[in-house]
Amino acid sequence: MFFQSWTELWRIAVIGVITYACLIAVLRMSGKRTLAKMNAFDLVVTVAIGSTLATILLSRDVALTEGLVALVLLVLLQLSMTWLSIRSRAVRRLLKSEPTVLVRDGAMLHDAMRAQRVTEGEVRQSVRSQGIGDLVDVAAVVLETDGSFSVIPAAQAGRLTMLPGAETSH
Repeated sequence: MFFQSWTELWRIAVIGVITYACLIAVLRMSGKRTLAKMNAFDLVVTVAIGSTLATILLSRDVALTEGLVALVLLVLLQLSMTWLSIRSRAVRRLLKSEPTVLVRDGAMLHDAMRAQRVTEGEVRQSVRSQGIGDLVDVAAVVLETDGSFSVIPAAQAGRLTMLPGAETSH
């Protein structure tokens, strides 16, 4: 079906503007963390918010107020979980993965790469994107919790205290 009625189109437009404004307000109140680079937990929450927004816009069975309560609930749950993850190591481990070292002192760590489903080509691309032409010039490549690669050139490595599991005390 291509078109049902002008009333339905106006309903979607009005509900869409109201819902969009409320979503922006709630996300702004929740702080920068909600809109930061996403890890898997953040991605799930974002997809759930998008799905809820689509349901509010397109389903006549969901009242605007019910939909807005659902959006606010999802954002509040995300805020609660991030608050708990800051205060509890167990919650943090449950919600977020740890960074993984994929290259150490110019050598690819194939077991770690296999466990994270990362190919040699992806590691080489991340190294090249940093302007490094030889793997021996790399102290480390780390797969971060958001899926991005951090490349630490050997010339800037220092004691590598920023690597996952590294001792930071003297």
